[in-house]
Parts: sequence; C-alpha cells; structure tokens
Amino acid sequence: MIDVLEGNPLLALFLVVATGAVLGAIPFGRVRFGAAGALFTGLALSAAAPHLGDGMHIVQSLGLALFVYTVGISAGAAFFGTLNRQLPLLLAATLSTVLAAGATIVLGHVLGITKDLSLGLFTGALTAAPALDAADRLAGNSAPSVGYAFGYPLGVIVGIVLVSSVVTRSWPGRKDTPALAGTSLASTTVKVLHSVNLRDVPQWRDQQVRFSYLRREERVRVFVPGEDLLAGDEVVAVGMPEAVEAVTEVLGRRSDRHIAHDRSLVEFTRLTVSNPDLASRSIAELNLPVRFGAVVTRVRRGDLELLARDDLVLEPGDRLAVVVDRSRLDAVHALLGDSDRKASELDVLSLGLGLVLGFALGLVTVPMPGGGSFSLGPAAGPLLVGMVLGALRRTGPVVWALPGSANITLRQLGLLLFLAGLGLTAGPDVAAVLASPTAWRAAVLSVVVAVLSCAAMLLAGRWVLDLSAPRAAGAVAGFLGQPAVLDAANSKRADERIETAYATLFAFSIVVKILLVPVIWNL
Repeated sequence: MIDVLEGNPLLALFLVVATGAVLGAIPFGRVRFGAAGALFTGLALSAAAPHLGDGMHIVQSLGLALFVYTVGISAGAAFFGTLNRQLPLLLAATLSTVLAAGATIVLGHVLGITKDLSLGLFTGALTAAPALDAADRLAGNSAPSVGYAFGYPLGVIVGIVLVSSVVTRSWPGRKDTPALAGTSLASTTVKVLHSVNLRDVPQWRDQQVRFSYLRREERVRVFVPGEDLLAGDEVVAVGMPEAVEAVTEVLGRRSDRHIAHDRSLVEFTRLTVSNPDLASRSIAELNLPVRFGAVVTRVRRGDLELLARDDLVLEPGDRLAVVVDRSRLDAVHALLGDSDRKASELDVLSLGLGLVLGFALGLVTVPMPGGGSFSLGPAAGPLLVGMVLGALRRTGPVVWALPGSANITLRQLGLLLFLAGLGLTAGPDVAAVLASPTAWRAAVLSVVVAVLSCAAMLLAGRWVLDLSAPRAAGAVAGFLGQPAVLDAANSKRADERIETAYATLFAFSIVVKILLVPVIWNL
C-alpha cells in the first residue's frame, strides 16, 4: 500500500483528504476537528512513510494562498470600512504575542530547551510559517523547522478547542456591531393616518426601512421614493422588525390587510445579479425607480438577507427582491441578467491576476533592524492583496469580487489542500521529536505558549474590548493565523464577524511574530 502511495502522490493527497474528513466529523465532546482532520491523518501517514511528503510543499502553498485570498476578498470591504475601530484589537494581538514570546524565553531556560528549538516551538505553537523562515535564517540549522513541525499541531488543537468552546456563547458585546447572519427582515402594511413628508420620518431618512407597495384611492402601485404620504394611504414597509414597528407608530397603525398580496398590476419577484456591468455598483446607481418605476427592498447574499439601502454595493450572485409594474418586468429582468449559471461562473482572469499580485507581494523582502529581513510569503501576501481588492471591488472591467458560491468552494478546497499537504510534509519531523527525550518539555512549552496567548486574546475580547463571542473567536483564529481554527468557528456558528476579525489580525499578527523572532534569539 505504501509503495502504491509513494508512486502516486495525488492518490496519497486525496486519501488524506478523505480520511481526514471522516476524522473531522467525529465529535470529541463538544469539539469536532472538521477540516483539521486532514492535518492529523496526514501527520500519521507521513510518519509511517516519510517519502509521501516529497513535492507536497507546492500543494501546501497553493492551498494556503487560495484560502487566504478568498477570505481577504470577502472581508476586505468590511475591514477597511471599520479600520479605525479595529485599533484596540490590533493592540490586544500585539500584547498577546509579546506575552507568548516572554513565555517562550522563560520556559526555554527553565526546561533546558535549546534556543533554536525554542524559536521553532514559538513559531509552531502560533502557527506562523513566515516567522519560521526568519528563525531558520537566524539559527542556521534545521532545529527551528523541527520545533515548528512539533508545535504546529499542538497550537492547532489548542486553538480549535478554545474557539469551539467560546464561539457559541452569548456575550453582551456592547462595543461590537450586531451580526447580520441569522436575522430576517419584516414586512407589514401601514395605514397612514396623517399626511407626512418622508424627510420628517427618521426611519426612512436613515434608510432603516424601505417602502414598496402603495395603495391610494383603491389602486395599488409601486411606491415612488421621496413622494409624500397622504392620510388614508396604505404602504408596505420593509426592514428590521424594530424599525418597522417604529415607522408604523410614526405613520399611523398596522393595516388589517397586507397589500403586497395584490398582484393585479404590481409584480414582486427575486432576480439574480448576473450582469457583470452591475457588479460593484450600488443600489442607488441602478436608478431603478427612475428608469423602470421599480423598487428593490431586499438583497439575498448567501445566507444573509440585507435591506436594500442606497449605498449597498452589489456582488455577483446577489438576489434582489424587486417590486415593479408588470409592464416593466422584462426590462428589469434584462438589466440584471437573472442567470444563476452565469452568476456562479468563476472569473478566472480576476482570480489569476489577484493571486499573481498576492504571490508577488509575498516575495518582497523587507529589511529589519540588525541586518535581517523578512518576506510576507504565500500566506500574508495573497491575504493583503485580497483585502485591498475586496475593498476596491472592481478596477475598470475587472471585477475582483467572487460569487459567493465560488468563493466558498475555493476556500474549502484551499483549506483541505493546505492541511493535507502540511500533514504529509511535517509527519517525520514530529515523529522524530516525539521519540526524543525532549518531547515532553517541547510539548509543555508549545501548549503553554498557545494557551497563554490565545486565552489573553479571549479575555481581552470579552472583558476589555467588550466584543461578541463570534468576533473574539475570529480574533483568536486570526491571531494564530490558522485556517483550521477559523473553519472550526465557522462550522459552529454562521456569523460574518468571525471572518472580519480573522482578516483584521491575520497579516498584522504575522508581522509582529516575525519582529519578535530576533528578540527571542538575542535574549
């Protein structure tokens, strides 16, 4: 069997992926390893047959680049839009990394672990491959790589256990933004009791609600944005339940009938944005009320249902809830495209260009004080480029945003390739340390460093920054820079704040870890 696998590396790779999926589905108390199962099955298989890891480094790099690039594309706009509010989280990550470095120095001396091996255990416990590269150059031998391979799975396990235990909890999170995932919009017909100018309605002015149908003088038509409401009108309000209740009190009372059921002249339909010319354009830029007498009330994006605010930027594959006069329906249909097949197609040009830019940035060498240097590598480079391009959304004819289904597929594929490739390459080194007398000491240092720093991040998120549990869990995953930990959090709870926190800290934490490597070496 081993001979067959050594002669067929792709067979070995996907055997690890398949068996890892089985292991990842097995519950260990409240914890499931999920995609990280591929890491552990790869470690076990390559420990028995070391040559299975030959040539897997490129698979590992490709998988990691695909994963972090797609995360950056999806989270970039949210990150840069809230960057000023993320500074306390960046400071917490810095202090947690300094704490981990201090624990490495102290425990290395106490346990009698050599400095080069301690460096590797530090980078492994915090799963920082670019920092390992800096450690290898400083030490000039393979000890940091051995320590990294040994500490890496321990850091992954610690991260998965902590995040899986925390992400589903209900913390107040008073300084955090509420999650969009799991929320649903309400729709009700309001009976207008007195004439009102909509500029005097705060819920409309602040775009907390959208109006769609209007019944006036027993005739139902599409509401014209900005027109005054008259006493006796009936109008359909769409928004979050509390906003709909508030606007109902302002305008009058809830009607006994729901005029959205009247489809005699007005049609309600959901259309998919598949026209590439519309990607990265806002709802306001569509100008549907003027062009077609139509109103968009909701946008379905993956599992999220969003209110169609004027400033909401469209992405390929979005499904728009459109209220339109029957005679203009075909025209709106032609504008949006409404092709699920076309909306789900991957733009290979934008993906290829984005990854080229990401890998190129990862190759750039940045000098450090004292004569050293570091590069971002195939992890942080594609992530940073993905975040920037995700915020830009498009450049001329190139749309950087990926359809939601394509993004998720590429992300899962990249994660599995990365973890399987890493397991197949690291198994022999982990086995060598396990068989040595320093195994228990290396394990203690790795676990303490991982637990201490991750716990510091969680405590800072909970008690100092007053963040929600999902964002704190995403912060731990980003602080570790670990896709498997992010996957563990996402598998437990659907919440966009997890990925936003991950993208916020991933590249920043890598840079901090790299800068601390020479500090540990020289102390």
